[in-house]
Amino acid sequence: MPAAESTAPASAPDTDGDRGSGPAGLLPLAAVGVTLVLWASAFVGIRHLAHDFSAGALSFGRLAVGALALAPIALAQGLPRPSRRQWVSIAIIGVLWFGIYNLSLNAGEQRVDAGTASMLLQVSPVLIAVLAAVFLRERFTAQLAAGLALAFSGVVVIGLSTSGGDNTGDLLGVVLCLVPAAAYSVSVILQKPLVAELSAVHVTWLACTVGVVTCLPWAGRLVGEVADAPASSTLWLVYLGVFPTAVAFTTYAYALRHMSASALGVTTYLVPPLTIVLGLVLLDEAPPAVAYAGGALALLGVGVARRAR
Repeated sequence: MPAAESTAPASAPDTDGDRGSGPAGLLPLAAVGVTLVLWASAFVGIRHLAHDFSAGALSFGRLAVGALALAPIALAQGLPRPSRRQWVSIAIIGVLWFGIYNLSLNAGEQRVDAGTASMLLQVSPVLIAVLAAVFLRERFTAQLAAGLALAFSGVVVIGLSTSGGDNTGDLLGVVLCLVPAAAYSVSVILQKPLVAELSAVHVTWLACTVGVVTCLPWAGRLVGEVADAPASSTLWLVYLGVFPTAVAFTTYAYALRHMSASALGVTTYLVPPLTIVLGLVLLDEAPPAVAYAGGALALLGVGVARRAR
């Protein structure tokens, strides 16, 4: 996890921090790498737990573990004091990105495989780029548009290559996996100004806690399902809370402080290839050969979008 940040307002945060040549310039990129690997593992973990935990119980358990893991780190930096406007943004992020996102994704992955779910969420970088241009006044450059087009084409190739098997699920599963994309896109736009003034750990912890409250109605069901689930599944749930939630959301917030929202959003095109590899190793879900070509195209698109102007 990146070093703790000051809660004092940042002076002119660098939205193109990847241009730095020193160690400080590499930290945001390292944070992105940690986030993407852990988020890819989350798709596999959620798919693995689909038979042991319902969507609501898994959401509450994961977020509760994440909030508890972040609490001592956040409080060690001091008590967060967001303004009233910042509290509104944090509450919306908590409900959307931590609550609705997890509830919908968990339900969707009970119907579609991990790789397909991760690919469906890749409409979000396009939404982020558009929203960032409108609300954050970020430039929607031709280079970024080309990167988005290439990367999204790669995702389409992956999706088409897997659409002929029995692992594609049903229409409801597809819709359930598209809802998180919208929730994620809106939340990133709201989070960008927050992490310019507040610690990444504080923002993540507070939003995660709001997510816990949102999923509180499923607390009773979680207790019963934990009692029936094997110990290995409970450990997977704890893993989802500590690493893809507490660690990954914090490293993402740290990266967002130093990079533009649209450029950072396009890096999530790396998640489907990572998820496919992990799904192959851990779930024995082997994608068709054409899917690898799509993954390479997605990587090319990310490279174009992230290239320094």
